[in-house]
Amino acid sequence: MLQFRRIVFSVVSALALAAPVYAGKLAIVIDDFGYRPHYENQVLAMPSAISVAVLPNAPHAREMATKAHSSGHQVLIHLPMAPLSKQPLEKDTLRPDMSSEEIERIIRDAYNKVPYAVGLNNHMGSAMTSSLYGMLKVMQALERYNLYFLDSMTIGNSQAMRAAQGTGVKVIKRKVFLDDTQNEADIRVQFNRAVQLARRNGSAIAIGHPHPSTVRVLQQMLPTLPSDITLVRPSDLLNEPQVDTSTPNSAQPVPTAPRNPFRGVKRCVPKQPLEPVYATRFFSVIGESISNSTLVKYVQQQWQGWGKKA
Repeated sequence: MLQFRRIVFSVVSALALAAPVYAGKLAIVIDDFGYRPHYENQVLAMPSAISVAVLPNAPHAREMATKAHSSGHQVLIHLPMAPLSKQPLEKDTLRPDMSSEEIERIIRDAYNKVPYAVGLNNHMGSAMTSSLYGMLKVMQALERYNLYFLDSMTIGNSQAMRAAQGTGVKVIKRKVFLDDTQNEADIRVQFNRAVQLARRNGSAIAIGHPHPSTVRVLQQMLPTLPSDITLVRPSDLLNEPQVDTSTPNSAQPVPTAPRNPFRGVKRCVPKQPLEPVYATRFFSVIGESISNSTLVKYVQQQWQGWGKKA
């Protein structure tokens, strides 16, 4: 019996050693490209598996998208979408109450401004991505351009995966934000968290921004990436299993009613209380009106002259 156990243990050990080690896949996307070429160029000097998301209306959008593609980096469109919070919106921000034609126009314009884009992710967008009605229109437009959608997950109940059902658009989801703060120690913690999630789940997507602190942390930590973690592009994860944790939200957005500039006429309030008007006043007014009429006065004059000799 002991000998049998030894044989089984040896076989199991041999199989374990012979089994291939599957590396965790880590995709890193740097958002907000197109505004800070100095720091963005430092990102482009990093491994080509680092991907960039370009704001279509940024002053250096076309330049940085072209440069990123030339350096071997994958390019995404970083499209502004409406947040739940009240704040000024950028030009061509997608809103749930927009028509399909308007959303298609904005995505077409962004596609033309960001060359070599193969995917799109949302800039802000908690209001837009939580609207199934709005995201259905987004997915219809993305399908025309053969773009995948990277959900930045700015809200937990995103409807992106649900909206993509029945279309050819593939959806992947962000797991970690690297730089919610620009403190380097915090960014390192988030980077290590992304590594742990990639190792545990098989893959993870982290999103950062071209802040000086983020650039420094990536320059320090990418060369020391654990050997069981492989840097990949987001598109390499399109066939990875995705879990939709959203709850249905099919309500159509209520269109904002146009503001009516007419505010009505102000009510005049007398300074002194008005005297009461009684019903008998009606007859008094009629009587005064009749007694002062031309006909009555003529009759009175004729009446007074009757019986007098001329």
